[in-house]
Amino acid sequence: MHTTDKTRSKGQGNIVYFDLETQKSAQEVGGWSYIDRMKLAIAVTYSTADQQYTTFQEADVERLINQLTQADLIVGFNLKSFDYVVLRPYTPVNLWQFPTFDMLEHVKRALGFRLSLDALAKETLRETKSADGLQSLRWWKAGKIDLVAAYCRKDVEITKRLYEYARQNGHLLFRGRDGRVRRVNTMSW
Repeated sequence: MHTTDKTRSKGQGNIVYFDLETQKSAQEVGGWSYIDRMKLAIAVTYSTADQQYTTFQEADVERLINQLTQADLIVGFNLKSFDYVVLRPYTPVNLWQFPTFDMLEHVKRALGFRLSLDALAKETLRETKSADGLQSLRWWKAGKIDLVAAYCRKDVEITKRLYEYARQNGHLLFRGRDGRVRRVNTMSW
């Protein structure tokens, strides 16, 4: 059993829920192969140790990395393929070495295909995301940093609630292409 499994099975320790928004789109940096060029706009975390949300801007990235390194488990949605890649130019720390629960990775493994955070939230929590990444970019470019921060925080709240729901109930819900509500088994989480 590796560290991530130990932390989850005990249900103890400092879980840090994490999400970030970028300054640039994939199109602006030359495509999805250049995620590391998108630059951090806003990051939000929720730490179970201090039970509070923290918002970080690009100038605060060192504090953000420090908080992530202190986590017993980092939970997010598409962390390994996106968020960590965005942060890579800011730190020599290998974020992939930390105990990480990437919800998208587990959902894709269980189903064989990807689902959006919004698709899971709609059926499981009966709630939708407040916006999307493209809207966040428009707000960023318009200098509406408070709206970007609120959107990012909402995504962290949804991620936290989905993770807790999955752990408690053993499944998440989504609507299949046939229109029927389906389950993602999360018993192993």
